[in-house]
Amino acid sequence: MFKNMIVYRIAAQWQGSLEQVEAALQKAPFQPCGATQEQSSGWVPPRGEAHGLLAESVGGQWILRFMSESKMLPASVLNRKVQEKADAIELEFGRKPGKKEKRDLKDEAKLDLLPMAFTKQSSMWVWIDPQAQLLVLDTGAQGKADEVVSLLVESLQGFGVALVDTQTSAQAAMAHWLLTQEAPAGFSIDRECELKAADESKAVVRYARHPLDIDEVKQHVEHGKLPTKLAMTWDERVSFVLTDALQVKKIALLDAVLDQAGDEGGFDTDVAIATGELSKLIPDLFTALGGEGRTAVGDAVGTAVPAGRKGVVTGAASAPVDTAPEEAPF
Repeated sequence: MFKNMIVYRIAAQWQGSLEQVEAALQKAPFQPCGATQEQSSGWVPPRGEAHGLLAESVGGQWILRFMSESKMLPASVLNRKVQEKADAIELEFGRKPGKKEKRDLKDEAKLDLLPMAFTKQSSMWVWIDPQAQLLVLDTGAQGKADEVVSLLVESLQGFGVALVDTQTSAQAAMAHWLLTQEAPAGFSIDRECELKAADESKAVVRYARHPLDIDEVKQHVEHGKLPTKLAMTWDERVSFVLTDALQVKKIALLDAVLDQAGDEGGFDTDVAIATGELSKLIPDLFTALGGEGRTAVGDAVGTAVPAGRKGVVTGAASAPVDTAPEEAPF
């Protein structure tokens, strides 16, 4: 179910109910793009049932689903249409359109073409763990995460979140694990890694399906190439790739989990298995990174804008908090 994770800490003062979340989501349901609409987004029933609930609870875990749709309009097609219109003006009036007129022609051409354009849909699983006070988004793109977080902050009164920060940065921890060739307790290092130079060269070295417990990898790190991605396995149950931005990608449940699940499937089973495993992986990963850092979520209620890893997203109009972690010694 979840292939990626960007994890946020929910403000302690927010104690919303599932019913309140459902009511808030009902204000922004997904509607397909209109004939001349380029993009559309909103909430859809996570079970995939028409007119179903937009916020489902399985074993106390709340699952939402965010849908986006966009019209695919290649630049070459649009430019050709604009040129056709410009040629028609030149033929009729004996002059070439100016810059402003060209911009207007581009808008006209877009309106002409959008009704015929193909649409592309994408969806994102959104998981709220009300007991652990965590918000987990199934995306590896911070921009998409910001869009969903902003919508939740605007819709849910008093809702505020901050990207989870840790005492030791993911990059510093990964470099240490590669240098010592020792993974933290409960984890193992797999066979995929990306190292990037911090100097002007920006040189990149990638390993795929390759053992990492070799001197060559250690030498790269010692010479200043820092890990940006590292494949790992947790408890022989979940494999994933950790990034320097503290994102978790390429999540896969392993045989130990799938064998226990058996052949039984369906939405409830998938949610229970995924959240059951990931709700144990997340705190273990934070512990491996020295525990959560100093990022705090504001207490007042209002409006704010996502600030990436440099601040918080709250229901409060508060100044951004610099969350760059201090490197904890190992």
